[in-house]
Amino acid sequence: MSSTLELLRRHASDPRRRVLFTGATVVTMDPGLGILTRGDVLVEGDTITAVATELPVTDAIVVGATGSIIAPGFVDTHRHAWEAQLRRVMPDVNDLGEYVMSTLAGIAPVYQPDDMYIGTKLAALTAIDSGITTMLDFSHNSRTPAHSDAAVQALIDTGIRGVHASMRPHFGEWEGQWPADLTRLKNTYFSARDSLVTLRLASLATDEIAGPDLAYGPRLARIARDLDIGVSVDAVFGTSSSEAILRWEEEGVLGPDVSLIHCTGLTGAAWQAVADAGAGVSLAPTSEAQIGLETAVPAIDEALAAGIRPGLSIDVEVALASDMFTQMRALHAIQRMSAVNAAYGTTTTPSRIGVHDVLDFATLHGAKSIGLGDVTGSVTPGKQADLLLVNAEDLNNMPLNDPIGTLVLGSDPRNIHGVFIAGHVRKWNGTVLDVDVPALRQDVRASRDRIFTAAHPR
Repeated sequence: MSSTLELLRRHASDPRRRVLFTGATVVTMDPGLGILTRGDVLVEGDTITAVATELPVTDAIVVGATGSIIAPGFVDTHRHAWEAQLRRVMPDVNDLGEYVMSTLAGIAPVYQPDDMYIGTKLAALTAIDSGITTMLDFSHNSRTPAHSDAAVQALIDTGIRGVHASMRPHFGEWEGQWPADLTRLKNTYFSARDSLVTLRLASLATDEIAGPDLAYGPRLARIARDLDIGVSVDAVFGTSSSEAILRWEEEGVLGPDVSLIHCTGLTGAAWQAVADAGAGVSLAPTSEAQIGLETAVPAIDEALAAGIRPGLSIDVEVALASDMFTQMRALHAIQRMSAVNAAYGTTTTPSRIGVHDVLDFATLHGAKSIGLGDVTGSVTPGKQADLLLVNAEDLNNMPLNDPIGTLVLGSDPRNIHGVFIAGHVRKWNGTVLDVDVPALRQDVRASRDRIFTAAHPR
């Protein structure tokens, strides 16, 4: 254990502890601060208190960051974390229906609370390893209160900034406790305003997949508002979802507290309603393209045309990559390809997004899209210290020329030297801390084997 890490951990519980990061290239993602070619960042307790070219601080733990990029942690706005034991079991899934019937109808019903805990824990630790400091867990397999408790506890135990978005299962037996159980969950785990893990209500856009009880509308909106929590709405696709969005607008249940996931194939009127309401949007670039959700093209151009800057998300690890670098690169390539293709053979100049855009979606606007824009998403004084230290001198990154280009197009999880969440070190020298990997591996394999045996008995 390095002396710096020893100091960080020895004083971890001190709310007055000061940590000074020095000499880094600081990519703040704060429009007012921009990029500091050589800068310092001061953290006091869990909060960023100063960002400047040079900070004359003498009473702090000093983390020398020369040769590193300091950036805000990534924000994953939508992941079904309980599925992590099922990683890449169907990498070439043909469509949404195949996923729904295989995973949600065929496998989800056999999950026990311990399986929920192990899957969610694995997903959260993997997120931290890859620089995701905030993860919204769209937990749609809450068969009993114990299933929900296990998912929440996993987020708490890993130290991630987690959002437990609670929803009942699509199919199979369950105890009928949702959405009433949200009140118990809030009182048990989320009564403190400064909790690292927070609560949202999760639902679907329409009744096409699993029936009317899961479709967002006034009933679920009223429950969320009574509890003062936000709402994440999945499976927002096509004509039926467009009609639902216009209906929500008329009913007064579409607003900044609502985040809509995917949004492929929506009408122009629906996009305008989303923009007028100030609702958030979460895109899942590899999910939309690889699984083929509605148009199969991530709705980035539609969002930007409506004046909406979306967040990004991982979605389902049964078929997709687990990290935010993949999402940023996929969206960057797909949008630029589509723009040039649309302009080919004409005199039109393609309208292309850049690396700053996708990093913005993965950080600042990801946080805003799920109601955490005042908490995280940028290296801004007053926000929580959710920070990445990325080695810019590694073989795949040297020499450092454009720091945002390096983050988006050059880096991957192996380059993340350090991860801090609310000022606490969670990854150091390339290793996620406080994780018994052999024991976790054994638990994950045992859970997977039990699930597969139960789901496919001989």
